[in-house]
Amino acid sequence: MSSENTQKTRPPIIVVLGHVDHGKTTLLDRIRSTYIDRARSVAEREAGGITQAIGAYEIERKGEKMTFIDTPGHEAFSIMRACGAEVADIAILLVAANDGVKPQTKEAFQCIQDAKIPYVVAINKIDLPEANIEKTKNDLALLGVYLEGQGGNISWQGISAKKGEGVEDLLDLLSLAAQMEDFTYDPASFAEGVVITSGKDSRRGMYAGVVLKNGTLRQGDVFATPSRAGNVKTLENFLGVQARSLEPSAPALMFGWSEVPKVGEVFFAGGDPPAGGDAEVLQARAREVETKLHHREISTKTGEDVLRVVLKADESGSLEALKGIVSKIAESEGNLHIVRADVGQVTETDIKHLLGKRGLLLGFRSKVDKAAMNLARGGHVRVYTSNIIYELEDHLRACLREMFRKPVGALAVLAIFGERHGNEQVVGGRVTLGVVRNQSGFEIQKEGALLGEGKIKNLQLKKKDVSEVLDGSECGMFVESTAPIEAGQELFFF
Repeated sequence: MSSENTQKTRPPIIVVLGHVDHGKTTLLDRIRSTYIDRARSVAEREAGGITQAIGAYEIERKGEKMTFIDTPGHEAFSIMRACGAEVADIAILLVAANDGVKPQTKEAFQCIQDAKIPYVVAINKIDLPEANIEKTKNDLALLGVYLEGQGGNISWQGISAKKGEGVEDLLDLLSLAAQMEDFTYDPASFAEGVVITSGKDSRRGMYAGVVLKNGTLRQGDVFATPSRAGNVKTLENFLGVQARSLEPSAPALMFGWSEVPKVGEVFFAGGDPPAGGDAEVLQARAREVETKLHHREISTKTGEDVLRVVLKADESGSLEALKGIVSKIAESEGNLHIVRADVGQVTETDIKHLLGKRGLLLGFRSKVDKAAMNLARGGHVRVYTSNIIYELEDHLRACLREMFRKPVGALAVLAIFGERHGNEQVVGGRVTLGVVRNQSGFEIQKEGALLGEGKIKNLQLKKKDVSEVLDGSECGMFVESTAPIEAGQELFFF
């Protein structure tokens, strides 16, 4: 049991939230390079990059430690909170001075308010000629963020994350906020923390990147989340160095999971039985804490009027963030169905789920193997990957707009004339809907399945060149297409 005289001060756990492209990654990289990279150990360089999977790092500055969470953004942070995990102690609300408050700035601020944690504001990109700090302050006031000097009490700092200007002053503000809050832990208590990333290493098996909030985590400890349990086989700090024990607020990589744990779950850990570490007891405690568990329901609507989506990500924290965004779109649009969501590179298996359907594969920081790419091209499956999560969101919305727009014309293919040469052939058909215009692009479909795309190079009616053909008329077309066109297929014009 914890008691006041056993409490010790622990470092703050800090998260950076804000609009995409406002400099979150640049700021985290600046702090990391200033305080970690110069003293980076050989062990970390030899770790093959897996230490990056922790999703957090720790710095020591002026004799004080700070932990920074490096996740895909406020979407992932919100998902962690939805699982009952109050992972961060302090937030940095980042706003670009040249761009002001944007939609995701508002979402980030709402996330901070929901978490009920203290925060400071960093106004970034003050070095740019178009930077307007006063306008940015006014934008924040309209959002309800009243800064010091603007009639409020929220501390703020102008910075250039790219050049390093003001970053040290920002860290001073964070240090002051931590001193005022006085975060503590009980070293004798069961270890308690949050899973912020997870995945599978080909050599060492399942792992979780965790941040410790209380107690002491030791190699050999029994541990449990609400859905998983195991023994700590290997424990590594954020530099990839093996450790026998870690104290809050240390980020760590834990091996010893029988299954990949869920991001956002709380975990408890203790010594081997009978010293107190009973997996069932620990799991019951974790389930007790997880009172805010909330799973968004993903649309299960199926049929030709639904876009089937496969999601892939480099690790489970990224995947959960991507699923959260896509689930929101599914809830609002209703014509979207996630058929598969998995960690790792894109393979042929992922593509096979989308063959012959209205489908899209979205990959967040995931590579596409050669066999999968060849199958996608041959099967006309759309694949889009990005290292920026909101680019994936924008691409998905664009695909929905494109795929579910109403065709302006349709043609039933009745006959093929002559041989196909390269990508070109002559097609005859009847216009069954609207109007078909010369030089228009089209999709080749059969029974709702997308077979390819093409464009009219020449359009004829009664063997005369024309600019358009109306519903009910038969015509001939010289076309260029990505797949052979056959009688019985339909061409749709948008």
